[in-house]
Amino acid sequence: MTLADNRTRPKVITEEQRDFYDRNGYLVLERIIPDEWLERLRAVTDEMVERSRPLTESDRVFDLEPTHSAEDPRLRRVTSPVDQHPEYWAFASESVIADVAADLVGDDVKFHHSKLNFKWAKGGAEVKWHQDIQFWPHTNYSPLTIGTYLYDCGMEQGPLGVMPGSHEWELYDLYDDQGNWRGALSEEDAAAVPAERTEYLPGPAGSITIHNCRMLHHSAANHSDIGRPLLLNIYSAADAMPYTYNPLNSSHAGDVVRGNPARMARHDPRPCPIPPDWSGGYSGLFAQQQAPAM
Repeated sequence: MTLADNRTRPKVITEEQRDFYDRNGYLVLERIIPDEWLERLRAVTDEMVERSRPLTESDRVFDLEPTHSAEDPRLRRVTSPVDQHPEYWAFASESVIADVAADLVGDDVKFHHSKLNFKWAKGGAEVKWHQDIQFWPHTNYSPLTIGTYLYDCGMEQGPLGVMPGSHEWELYDLYDDQGNWRGALSEEDAAAVPAERTEYLPGPAGSITIHNCRMLHHSAANHSDIGRPLLLNIYSAADAMPYTYNPLNSSHAGDVVRGNPARMARHDPRPCPIPPDWSGGYSGLFAQQQAPAM
């Protein structure tokens, strides 16, 4: 992995943990989020669920499961939670997760976007194998996603599954043969993934998962009786410049949360596929992956 030049001694994680991330492309830190933060995040997340009750179809904020109703709300995603309640932005910018990002990408850190993904009890949607960076290319591959478990997440709830070392693989084509964006590997490519090497990342409440933007990952449906909200915040080195439309745009996109703004862009020589132009609207990962084949 090509790293920033200004990585100093890590302040939150250990050198060994940073080396593990560099080699494998992911990291899990258990119970790193204090209970006070968890209580605040759970409260505002409950508010988001309440806001979704009257909706009968997905909108720009709420991505709903087909069976969603006021009596039984079932969300797939809250888009850009940092723009829906100030508590989410306080967490993204002030909590330890931004410090973890700095330990991994360098002292100067930018925020890119956020999302709150749900796997509702008894059938919360699966997420197929994919990599993230093809959705929002940058000039380098420093971007990473930090997921925060608001509640305990066991294997039965469909935790994140990653393919160790795949951040060093070639990037997959996420278009189908007709040129339609599918947001996931083709059936042929998915069948060739060495699934036996998958590492699943369950964890107790307050744990975080971190994966690099090139990491191949997926998650199964939630067949348990317990829902699994996962708050995802995406950061990059300050010198990573996005060059396509941000499909999950935010008023905070590009905000420097640690260190200083970059005065030069850093360019990784490896190419990156270009996504569709989503400036006119973005249907969301779940809708893309679950759309019928053309």
